[in-house]
Amino acid sequence: MTLCSDPLLEIKSRSAFLAFTQVPHEIDKPNLQSSKPLLLNVTDNNNEVFFKIKRSTQLKKLMDAFCERQGKAPNSVRFLFDGSRVQPTDSPDKLDMQDGDTLEVHQEQIGGQ
Repeated sequence: MTLCSDPLLEIKSRSAFLAFTQVPHEIDKPNLQSSKPLLLNVTDNNNEVFFKIKRSTQLKKLMDAFCERQGKAPNSVRFLFDGSRVQPTDSPDKLDMQDGDTLEVHQEQIGGQ
């Protein structure tokens, strides 16, 4: 006999007392994959560097760290993921990156005919 209209809480009558039982339901569990850091490969023509980064972290941190390690000015290179330019405000989650994905680094080219 249900005495409560709340589907999450069911009150059952047993003998001389009321027993409260939780009705089984799916709980939104955090996606363990989304909390696990990614291992990303950043490569240019001569170098390959691996970074471990949280999925929600802006890629600016990774880009700046790569440039500092390689002695390059951040405004002199461009980062690409799957052929598209990566913005500093992008995150691995936003770009749907997976563990082991590669960011390509290319020298910025200005002008040309």
